Amino acid sequence: MTFHSAKEMTDAVNPAATVLTDRVSVTDAGAITGELVDRLAWTAVFGGDAELRGTARWIIRNLAASRGIRPSSIHELYLAMGRGEAGGFTVPAINVRAMAYDTARAVVRSAKKLGAGAFILEIARSEIGYTEQRPHEYVAVVLAAALREGFSGPLFIQGDHVQTNAKKYNSADRDKELDALRALIKEEVAAGFYNIDIDTSTLVDLTKPTLPEQQEVNVNLAADFTAFIRQNEPQGVTVSVGGEIGEVGGKNSDVHELRAYMDGYNIALKKRGPGLVGLSKISVQTGTAHGGFVNADGTVRTDVKIDLKTLEQLSKIAKSEYGLAGAVQHGASTLPPDAFDAFPRVGACEIHLATDFQNMVYEHPQFPSDLKAEMYAWVRENAVEERKPKDTEEQFIYKARKKAIGPFKKRMWSISEQGRRAIGQSLEERFTFLMQQLKINGTADVASRFVPAPQMAIDRDGEIIAAGGKITAAEKKAEGLAD
Repeated sequence: MTFHSAKEMTDAVNPAATVLTDRVSVTDAGAITGELVDRLAWTAVFGGDAELRGTARWIIRNLAASRGIRPSSIHELYLAMGRGEAGGFTVPAINVRAMAYDTARAVVRSAKKLGAGAFILEIARSEIGYTEQRPHEYVAVVLAAALREGFSGPLFIQGDHVQTNAKKYNSADRDKELDALRALIKEEVAAGFYNIDIDTSTLVDLTKPTLPEQQEVNVNLAADFTAFIRQNEPQGVTVSVGGEIGEVGGKNSDVHELRAYMDGYNIALKKRGPGLVGLSKISVQTGTAHGGFVNADGTVRTDVKIDLKTLEQLSKIAKSEYGLAGAVQHGASTLPPDAFDAFPRVGACEIHLATDFQNMVYEHPQFPSDLKAEMYAWVRENAVEERKPKDTEEQFIYKARKKAIGPFKKRMWSISEQGRRAIGQSLEERFTFLMQQLKINGTADVASRFVPAPQMAIDRDGEIIAAGGKITAAEKKAEGLAD
C-alpha cells in the first residue's frame, strides 16, 4: 500500500495536482480519490524513509488545505462562549489512539453527517509515546481522514495533558523535565497543534496551609508555558491554552480553588510580559478517573457519580469572572450513555473522551482474536510497570493494553478491510450518539464564523525533518494521563 519512491507518489498525485518544489497546486479536486488518500496516509506513517514519509505528509497537508481543511485554534470560539455569543453545546475532545486513521475517519463521518464543526482531535504526551504517534504524523493522519471523508472547515487538533511528571520535577532531573515539555510544545505547535492543554496540576501541594500556596507551583509553571507558547505560535494564530486546577482522579475541585488558580495565574502571566493572552478554559475534577474505575474482572464501573452541581458552578464562574469558555470535564468516555446530555445543560465547555473507543476496538467481534492474544502476551512481558500489587490479571490487562498500540500499530492498520469497516461503523455510531448528546450537531457554521482558518505556508523540509524523529524508549514507557 505504501509508495516506494517520491516519483511514484508524484505520478499518482498528478491527475489531481501538480507537485512543485515548494507547493502542491491542485488542478482537479475531483481526482483526489479515496484510494490515493489511503495510500498517502499509509506512506505518511509507514513509508520506508523520512523523505518518503515527510513528503507524503506535506502532500496531504496541501491537498487538505485545497479543500479548506486547516489546523486551527478554537480560542476565538471559546472566548465567544465566554461572552455568551455562542454556546449550548459541549465540545468533545477525542483522543485518537488505536487504528488512528480509521478512528479519525469515523469521527469525521459523524461530524459531517451532523453538520458539526466544534470537535477536537487530540493526543496526550503519554499517548504520543505508547501509540508511537509523533505530532507531525498525528496531524497528517487526521488531516488525511478529514480529506478522505469530504470534510471542509477548521480542524481543531490538541495536545492533551502536556503534563509535568511530579517525580522528575521534584528530583535532580527538574530542568531536563521542563526542557522536554518545552520541546514537546514547540514540536506540537510546529505540527499544527493550535490547542494545548497545560497540565502542571500534578504539582499541586494539598499539604500547604492556603489555597494560593497549594497552587503556587501550578500557576507559575502554567504561566511560564503559556508565555513559551505565545513566543512560538505562528503569526496570526492565537493557540488555545487550557489550564488545570487539580489532578483528575483525586480530590474534587471547588470554587475557591478555581479562583485561587485563576487569580494566581493571571498575576503570574502579567509578570511574564505585557499583553500576553491567557487561558480559554479550565480543567477541573468532579468525580471521574482517567481510564475509568476498573472492577476486579476487568470491566468498567458505570455507577460513577459526577458532581454536576460543582461543574455548573465552576463553569459559571470561569465564564462570568474570567471570560473563559467554561470548565472542562476529563475522564468521561467510560460513563454510562445517559450521562452525557447533562454536560451541555450545566455549561461544560469541553469533555475529554478516549478509553472507551480503545475498548471498542479491542473488544469488537471483528478484531482478530489471534492478534489480540499476541498483544496481550506482549503486554504481560513488556508493560509490567502498569501492574499494581493488588491488581487482578484482568485489571492489569485492561489498564496496560494501551501500551501495545504502538508496537502493533502496523498490524492493527492491516486488519482486513471488512474488519476495519465494521470497527469503523461501530465507532461512528458511538461518535454520532455522543455528538448528539453533547449538542454539537449544526455547529459547523458557528465554528467557521468565529474561527479564522490560518493560511499557513506548508514546509516540505520541516515535514521531512520531523518524519525522521523517533519515539524513545523512555517515551514508550511514559506514565501520564490520557482520558
